[in-house]
Amino acid sequence: MNTSDSETSRLVTRWLIREIMGTLMVPVVLFWPAGRWDWGWGWALVAIYAVWVSANAILLIPRHPQLLAERAQRSIAGMKPWDKNLLSIIGLLTLAKYILAGFDMRYGWSAPLPLWLHAVALIVAVLGYAAGTWAMVENAFFSLVVRIQDERGHTVCNTGPYKIVRHPGYLGSALFELAVPIMLGSWVAFIFGGLAAILTVIRTALEDKTLQEELPGYKEFSQQTRYRLVPGVW
Repeated sequence: MNTSDSETSRLVTRWLIREIMGTLMVPVVLFWPAGRWDWGWGWALVAIYAVWVSANAILLIPRHPQLLAERAQRSIAGMKPWDKNLLSIIGLLTLAKYILAGFDMRYGWSAPLPLWLHAVALIVAVLGYAAGTWAMVENAFFSLVVRIQDERGHTVCNTGPYKIVRHPGYLGSALFELAVPIMLGSWVAFIFGGLAAILTVIRTALEDKTLQEELPGYKEFSQQTRYRLVPGVW
């Protein structure tokens, strides 16, 4: 193993540890404010995260180790300042969403939802994360941040889900943000999930503009795949 391979392996290991620790934090921010452990929909969310991390590791480590290594770096060169701000806000909204969902479970702020609505939201949340994983498997340049990856020979991906919309990962993220609060039965948390989804749409527009201006071949790709996020709409 050469030095480059060794560094990639180290960063991939860091990525995996970080993802596992993040998954372990989910029950803390959910069940501590809920004041109970017997919350089935809360455990369903934990399971989604665990399956998602496992699937990403199984599918991406052999295919795109450099992508995971890039996502594990503490400081990523070329990141757009506006993207750093958006990611920070979305992260805070996500944390607030889960904490408030837990308090909602404890104090009953939201009226009970029918079982079928919880179940539909669960399916949508799973499909949202599945869309994100599919996009990462297909696109070796699926960076955590908005930037042109010149050092990795950044090229346009126009296969798989990218034949349907130009930003399938963002579509999956927006669906997940909207579905999870409903799955957890909290309309209070849905407010924060909705705000995160709106910021995801804004990020989609800004990233698309950046790629149009800076990534060779992207304008031609945008003529082939017309819609950014929602097929037939936008």
